[in-house]
Amino acid sequence: MSTEHDERITRRTTLVAGLAGAATLAALPTEGHAPSGDGPTANHRERLPVAFLPHGGGPWPFVDLGFGDPAELSELAGYLRSVRALPKTPPRAVLIISAHWEESVPTVMSGAHPPMLYDYYGFPPESYEITWPAPGDPTLAARVRELLGKAGFQTAANAERGFDHGTFVPLKLAYPDAAMPTVQLSLKRGLDPAEHLAMGRALAPLRDEGVFIVGSGMTFHNLRAFGPQASPVAEAFDAWLRDAATREPTARDEHLKQWASAPAARLAHPREEHLLPLMVIAGAAGQDRGTVAYNGSILGLRLSAYHFG
Repeated sequence: MSTEHDERITRRTTLVAGLAGAATLAALPTEGHAPSGDGPTANHRERLPVAFLPHGGGPWPFVDLGFGDPAELSELAGYLRSVRALPKTPPRAVLIISAHWEESVPTVMSGAHPPMLYDYYGFPPESYEITWPAPGDPTLAARVRELLGKAGFQTAANAERGFDHGTFVPLKLAYPDAAMPTVQLSLKRGLDPAEHLAMGRALAPLRDEGVFIVGSGMTFHNLRAFGPQASPVAEAFDAWLRDAATREPTARDEHLKQWASAPAARLAHPREEHLLPLMVIAGAAGQDRGTVAYNGSILGLRLSAYHFG
């Protein structure tokens, strides 16, 4: 076996190890935060769209990890840069739901100046020097809690947690100037798709308040089968998901609730944390139908992004 072949295997192993580390990193403690009163006002005439996007693996756009087809990676990076132009009216803030944060109740980052959270391991030293010093938005964090509370959700806030790579990777590409106020929202443990659809429905009023709601995950996430050998699995599940996500809203939501019955579903997602941000986005979409905004691949595995509105 050649040295070059050994190096390719090592690089891929490092990538998977880093992703696995991110998936198992313990969440930081939360602290309480009182809900705000009336919601913020904004003069946005446009109801902003919502988007679900794949964030790739580890720090891939900013550090040469020596893996993958450069054309594939360039295509995904190009799509992520284009997300900034999706809202016709520039948003006043971004609310992002990352696959890499789970709590017992939906929890928002409430700090005014969130730090970085390098929730991966095994990558080159420069992977831990990436910066994206976007401001937080405590007022928006309180508004998120208010809306979720009205829908019957218990919530929490965390003023110390930083942006994980599910947030800083895509948003550093979309907003490289790091000037966009950004609040990150956790998933709810148990990963119930119906609950996450309900979370999204509760958050939908933010679309009329100048907030761009983004879900960050992956449409394929099986770390033990990450590579071309899993291509048929990724293709089968992605084809089902493309059909489900673009159906009329009632059928879409019913299909997403039953995602585990889809072809190759549990092979594509042994654990569904990377799919659940899509449920929040579909809930926030309301009656807006979805479109496939990106359909590409990494390491030969099919990935998709969806826009609504």
